[in-house]
Amino acid sequence: MAEFRQVFCVTCVFPKDMEESLTLAPQSDLKLVQSLIDGDEQALHALMERHARWVRGVVFSVLGDRDDLDDVCQQVWLSVWRNSRSLQDAGKWRPWLYRLARNVALDAGRRKTQRRRLWQRVKAYLRPPASAPPVDRDLIAREQHQRVLDAIGSMSEAYRQVFVMRHLDGLSYAQIAQATGLSEEGVETRLVRARRLLRGKLMGNRNHATA
Repeated sequence: MAEFRQVFCVTCVFPKDMEESLTLAPQSDLKLVQSLIDGDEQALHALMERHARWVRGVVFSVLGDRDDLDDVCQQVWLSVWRNSRSLQDAGKWRPWLYRLARNVALDAGRRKTQRRRLWQRVKAYLRPPASAPPVDRDLIAREQHQRVLDAIGSMSEAYRQVFVMRHLDGLSYAQIAQATGLSEEGVETRLVRARRLLRGKLMGNRNHATA
């Protein structure tokens, strides 16, 4: 996959027509798709060149903005490569690609929402004083963001791992349990403790800053 990023950047151009129809794979794609299923990396590159704009439109229709569009499109094509053997019928390439792209985009959207909610909750503990001038407020906001990162980084690996997987990656308790070998109850217990640790570190920092 050495050339993957370069090919992706060249081919993933925003589509002019986001309403391109969802159809079965055209005859010209069938051999490429079968080669992809057989593990041919060059076939992946060729399919990217043909379908990157369409995939970009699918992803955009889910996300609704361009902020993370390039990153999510790249995740789609990485997922295509990793999951190509699950495509049993090369003729169903386009519907398969649509479902995969949509699911990757939905997961990315959920993770972004999780991060936004987490940051909103954290900001409640670290709100700049209303009397601070606008320039000072911007500086305080940047310092607060770094404080949060430092607090998360200072957790032990056991707590940091489940916290990041839940609140930054947006994984479910079941997914975290599968990845870590913990029970779902064990995941919940660690998350409760991790949140308590984070709250304590942030409140301690705030008290220290205002002392």
